[in-house]
Amino acid sequence: MKNFLPLGMASLFFWTATIFGGSTGGQERGGNDGVREKFIGAWRLAWLEEPDAEGKIHRADCTGLLVYTRDGHISVQVMYRNPQAGSQRGPVQYAQGGYEASFGTYKIEEGGHTFTFHVEGAMVRSLIGKDLPRAFEITGNQMIVHSTDPKELWRVAWQHY
Repeated sequence: MKNFLPLGMASLFFWTATIFGGSTGGQERGGNDGVREKFIGAWRLAWLEEPDAEGKIHRADCTGLLVYTRDGHISVQVMYRNPQAGSQRGPVQYAQGGYEASFGTYKIEEGGHTFTFHVEGAMVRSLIGKDLPRAFEITGNQMIVHSTDPKELWRVAWQHY
């Protein structure tokens, strides 16, 4: 019986470390846990810049909500206050009738300055199933996001609630 006590203690330590995550657990998942934690939660639209019909960049009159969940899901909604607004120019159309709504999953890329939004559902059905790579910068409680496609000239700023 005496010989089983050290083995039992070692097993208990092993299972405790496994269940509660060892100190290297975050590193094994790609090292983006710190960045990922900054994403989690609800964000309100601060501003959206896009090209107008002449190609000049302007701030759109719109409001919106963006939500990232801890388990890797994303949902975004943007409503243009003027339904005629909303860029229809460029290689991709995101809004329909002055409204943008989509959801899916996201994955933060190594290096922590880009993520990919995999669209599972969207108001604009041609987006469903697409992977949309995005670049981002987080400063304080603000995140600026833009497409990695140089033909898409929009930028959006989100304020964390």
